[in-house]
Amino acid sequence: MNRRFIDWIWNIRGSLPLIPGQSSDDAFGRLDPLFQEPGTSHERTADTLTFRKKNQAAQDKMSVFDAGVLQIQKSAPGCVLHYRLKSRALLFCFLAPLLFLGFAQAAVTIGELEKASAPAAEEKKPEKNMELPQHPIDKFLGAPTPEKPKKDKDAEDKDKPSPTAAYVFAGLFAILYVAGRILEDRLVKSLFRKRLLGV
Repeated sequence: MNRRFIDWIWNIRGSLPLIPGQSSDDAFGRLDPLFQEPGTSHERTADTLTFRKKNQAAQDKMSVFDAGVLQIQKSAPGCVLHYRLKSRALLFCFLAPLLFLGFAQAAVTIGELEKASAPAAEEKKPEKNMELPQHPIDKFLGAPTPEKPKKDKDAEDKDKPSPTAAYVFAGLFAILYVAGRILEDRLVKSLFRKRLLGV
């Protein structure tokens, strides 16, 4: 299977046309400050720049990305900057909902197993009409015999594993992934455009 069909999950690809007449040296020179951040290493060969980030600071404008390749290609209309950026944070946010959905399914399965085993356990227990002990003074005064405490169904339901929390976390991470995927795509394109234009 072609890896490109799945690597869009954690990779952001895009392209930007350079200013007419702008050279590769000038373009990479304007982008260079982005790769001078602590924890960032980069190499440039001809029209290609590759970078890696390790323990990047939160103040880094590209901190969400761990590695990437920027390449300038010449075409008839003019030079175009193509980029591919990898993000483990996006991959984590994509996989987290699947993990929590697994937890939710496990909770549902355990609940169904406990529900199925409960009637069988009740059938095995013989019903005993045992009277609860009553104090002699209560008997003398004619007080009624104390009743057996009823089972609290609400308490039993609380003890059962619930998938609700797992579903909530799965939904939160799914929203984080979708929002992050769209937002980071726009932010990095805007960042590169501003740098290339010298804004």
